Amino acid sequence: PFTTYREIAMTLHYLDDLAPGQRFTGATRVRVDEHAIKAFAREFDPQPFHLDNQAARDSLFGSLAASGWHTAALTMRLLVDCEPKLAGGIIGAGFDELRWPLPVRPGDELRVELEVLEVRPSRSKPTQGLVKLRTTTLNQHDQAVQISVGNLVVQRRPTQ
Repeated sequence: PFTTYREIAMTLHYLDDLAPGQRFTGATRVRVDEHAIKAFAREFDPQPFHLDNQAARDSLFGSLAASGWHTAALTMRLLVDCEPKLAGGIIGAGFDELRWPLPVRPGDELRVELEVLEVRPSRSKPTQGLVKLRTTTLNQHDQAVQISVGNLVVQRRPTQ
């Protein structure tokens, strides 16, 4: 279900390559369909408003809505396919914030935008550090459907 809209040369980014204020826009998008919403919900979040159209209409959501955890999983996939490619991979050290300001609906097309908020070399582990990253998942109307601020462990550039 993932479609890359443009070819990009992925550059490996080390902690030393990142600075507060840097922004990245993902080139990959995913369209969310009703079947995927219900399949995820059946396995991981089996609440009526994620599984049944009538129950969803009668709920706070007013129509079928993806689980926030489904949105989080899709965001993770979009991050893996996104620039910057972080040295050592995307290794989470925890979240400071995770919000779902709007529900994801069938037919929504999601993408991510990233902003580096903070870069901190580790005092105890000189080969790595932490990057605080704001990830905003947007729908096709450029509306935020998920906002997270997470801390990632990123390798430092090896010394020669």
